[in-house]
Amino acid sequence: MLRILSLIFAFASALAACTGTSNSDSTANTASSSRRDTIRFNADTAYAYVRDQVAFGPRIPGTDSHRRCAEWIVGTLADHGVDTIITQNALLSAFNGDQLPSTNIMAMINPEATSRVLLAAHYDTRPWADNSQRKEDHGTPVLGANDGGSGVAVLLEIARALKDKRPEIGVDLLFVDAEDYGTNEGWGLNEETWCLGTQYWAENNPYTDANRPRYGIVLDMVGGTGARFHREYFSNANAHGVVDKVWGQAARDGLSHIFINEVGGSLVDDHIFINRAGIPCIDIVECNNPHTGSFPPTWHTTHDDMAAIDATSLRAVGQTVLNVIVNERP
Repeated sequence: MLRILSLIFAFASALAACTGTSNSDSTANTASSSRRDTIRFNADTAYAYVRDQVAFGPRIPGTDSHRRCAEWIVGTLADHGVDTIITQNALLSAFNGDQLPSTNIMAMINPEATSRVLLAAHYDTRPWADNSQRKEDHGTPVLGANDGGSGVAVLLEIARALKDKRPEIGVDLLFVDAEDYGTNEGWGLNEETWCLGTQYWAENNPYTDANRPRYGIVLDMVGGTGARFHREYFSNANAHGVVDKVWGQAARDGLSHIFINEVGGSLVDDHIFINRAGIPCIDIVECNNPHTGSFPPTWHTTHDDMAAIDATSLRAVGQTVLNVIVNERP
């Protein structure tokens, strides 16, 4: 039965009896070679989900396109038969004084399960294309096909895939808001200006010591053309075992050429604040692009549109994460 709640705290009691473990050892919960369950991740459907988001236009907090996208995410999750949908509304203050009406969305699968995993992505988009080569484009909002749209699309397709084959564990899908409203000035000194929705969620999340997810996986910029995913520095430092688990699954799936088993760049993203909430969390993100040395060339530019999306990248990430989930045991 689907439940749509207006406050994230409302499901704290539903999880009060959970006894999730913080064990993130790379082999503790990975299926043995004699037992591997698989579900097909449909990259065409994920690609269509990216296209649907881009059709709304830039999803900047406070705009009509942002509101309609949030409603679409909730409706799509309901269509996929998740057990519970929770929305968390807040008015967040940006670094420049802008007040951002924000909505975090969480879907729960198997809410009664005693062991859980958290998957997360942001659905808002950058208000300014401040990384575009042309200075006259710097004030143009970003469509965010890859930066925002791709992670959301993969999570929605995972929800659809799990509709008919329920995992043995609980899965929480978190769609966070106001991630991309930060300042690039003094980059290393302004991390708190980013991931505002996740920071709010981290301070107001429903988990206790008894029911925190085993680990979390953030998906960001996972649909770029020819994307390769290195082990993001802070993920590797703070949740090394979770990185081992995911990159190990990719290797078993024949995707070592896409999931590169080397440490890449470091970045401030939602996983930083989820880690601070006591959940070992990693970021699957393109952070060592051969042309830029960091993010994809379309990052925070007017070129982050459907031409930047590669179904092969969506499939590689989606299938890997899906296989990790379905092979977890309580």
